[in-house]
Amino acid sequence: MRFYLLAASLLVLVSFAARAGGQQPEAAQKNLAEVGKRLSNPLSDVWALFARFTLNSSDGNATSTDPKVGGAMLFQPILPVPLYGNGEHKWNLITRPTIPVLFSEPIPTSPSSFAHKGGLGDIELPFVIAPPTGKLILGAGPAFLFPTSTDDAFGRGQWGMGPAAVLGYRTDKAVFGAFGQYYVGTGWHGDREPGEQDASYMNLLYFASLDLPDAWQVGFSPTITYDRRASSGNQWNVPVGLMVSKTTRVGMLPIKFSLGGEYSVVSQDAYGERGKLVLEVTPVIPALIHRPILGRD
Repeated sequence: MRFYLLAASLLVLVSFAARAGGQQPEAAQKNLAEVGKRLSNPLSDVWALFARFTLNSSDGNATSTDPKVGGAMLFQPILPVPLYGNGEHKWNLITRPTIPVLFSEPIPTSPSSFAHKGGLGDIELPFVIAPPTGKLILGAGPAFLFPTSTDDAFGRGQWGMGPAAVLGYRTDKAVFGAFGQYYVGTGWHGDREPGEQDASYMNLLYFASLDLPDAWQVGFSPTITYDRRASSGNQWNVPVGLMVSKTTRVGMLPIKFSLGGEYSVVSQDAYGERGKLVLEVTPVIPALIHRPILGRD
C-alpha cells in the first residue's frame, strides 16, 4: 500500500510541474530547457541541490515470502567551483558530496527475519577537475569515503579513498556518459571485527538525456554497484531504468522534477535491490563562487 500511495504522490508532483511549466512564456521555456540540459551534465557549472527519493523493493535468498520494501533519500549538493580561465576555456572543480538517508530500510537480522531501520549512511565526496573540452565531457580526481553511518548495516565502518572519473559527450539535443567512483578502505572507525576485510567497491552511474519540447526530457541515470569483497553471486547489482523530467519555476526558483523507475537485471543472490520507484527534485541555487580561484586567462 505504501508503494502505491507514494507513486500517486509523485505523479501529482510531476503533474503540478507540468502545469506550472505550461504557463511560462516561450522565451522563459527556452531558458528553462537550457537549465534542464545543463543539469543533465554532471560537470556543468550550475549550482543545485539534488535530492533523489526512492521506494525500493528488495529480494533474495533471505526473503522466503514477498519482497521487502524500504524508502531512502540521496541528498547531493552540486557545487562547481571555477578554477582558472573564462567562458569556454574555464577549468572547474566539481564537488558532489553524496549523503544517503535511510527512512525505513528492511535489514535481515536472521533467516526470514527483518528489522526496519532508519538513519544516515556513509558520505562519499568526489572532487573532479573538469578541463574545457568542448562537446566532450571529461573529468577526473580523488574521492573520499567518510564513516558517518548511524548503523552497521548502512555503511562500511571505514575511512576510504579512491579515484573518480567522468566521460561522456553532449550534442545540441542530448547528453550521455558515465561517472565512476572506486573506494578502498584506508582505516577503521571503531573496532574491526575478526576476519573483516577492507572495503573495495565501485559505483558507476551511467546516464543519458534527450531534450523534448517545452523543457521536457527523457532519459535514465541508474547506478551499477560492484563489491569486490562480497561472496560469489553477491558482488554486482546492475539496474536499468527510464526517467521523464520537467524543468519549471516555482516562484522565482528553477526546479527540475524527474520521475521514473529502475529494475535490476542483475541483483545479489542473498539480498539486494530489485525494483525502485524514483523521484528527483533539483532546485537551482545562486552560485556562491563566481571568480576563478587561480585567475582568468
